[in-house]
Amino acid sequence: MTQGPGRLQGRIALITGASRGIGAAVAKLYAAEGAQVILTARTQGGLEEVDDAIREGGGKATLFPADLTDFNGIDQMALAIYQRFGRLDILVANAGILGPMTPMHQIEPAQWDAVMAINLTANWRLLRACDPLLRCSPSGRAIFVTSGAADGRHPYWGAYAVSKGAVEIMAKTWASELETTAIRVTVLNPGGTRTNMRAEAFPGEDPDTLPTAATIARAFVAPASADWARSGEVLNARDLLAAGAGQGQSDQAAT
Repeated sequence: MTQGPGRLQGRIALITGASRGIGAAVAKLYAAEGAQVILTARTQGGLEEVDDAIREGGGKATLFPADLTDFNGIDQMALAIYQRFGRLDILVANAGILGPMTPMHQIEPAQWDAVMAINLTANWRLLRACDPLLRCSPSGRAIFVTSGAADGRHPYWGAYAVSKGAVEIMAKTWASELETTAIRVTVLNPGGTRTNMRAEAFPGEDPDTLPTAATIARAFVAPASADWARSGEVLNARDLLAAGAGQGQSDQAAT
C-alpha cells in the first residue's frame, strides 16, 4: 500500500457482500484510501481473510457477520454503527445473488422470494436504516450495485434482472428525495467481472478475458468521495475508469 492520506481519508464506509469478489476488492481499496471500513457478509471466514489483508496493509476494518435477510439485524447493525462512530459516510450496497437462470414461468416461488429478499428488500432495509446515519455525515454517499441485465433484454435472467431493475428505480427515487441534502446516490454497473457469480452465469466463458474485481473496484472510489457531486444516475464502471476516476495512489491495495 502507498503510504500517506488517501482519497477517502477518515471516512466511514459500510460494504455489504464484502467477503469475496467485488465487495472484498472495494473493502481493501477503501481501506487503502484511508477509510474505516465496516464489512458485512454471511461468511465469517471470508470476512476474516479480507480483514487480514487490510490490516497487513495498515488499514482498519470492523467485521459484522450477518445474513441481510435478517432484516431486524440490519437495524441492529445500523444502531451499532451509530453507537460506535456516530455517522456513516459511505454505503456500498453490493451483496446479491444470481438466482435461477430459467424462463420466468418456471421460477419457483421460493426462488423468486430468495432473490428479491437479498437483492431488493435487503437493500431497501439498508437504505431505511442508513439514511439517518448518512444524514449525520457532511458528505454522505450511497452506491448501489446494478447489472446490465436490468435493461430487461436478457432472457432467462428472470428474478435477478427484475431485482436489479427495481434497485435502480429505488435508488433514483431516493436520490430525488435527497436533493436538498448533502447525500449523493449512485447506481453503479460493474459490467462483466472475473467473479464467482460471473462464472456461475457464464460457465463456458474464459475468465482471463474479463477485468478483475480489483480493477473494477477502482470505479467505486470517486462516487464515494466527499467532492462527488452527481446523484441519481446509473453509471458504468468502465466509463468511470476510462475517464480516469479510478486513478489514485493505492490501486495496488485491491489486488
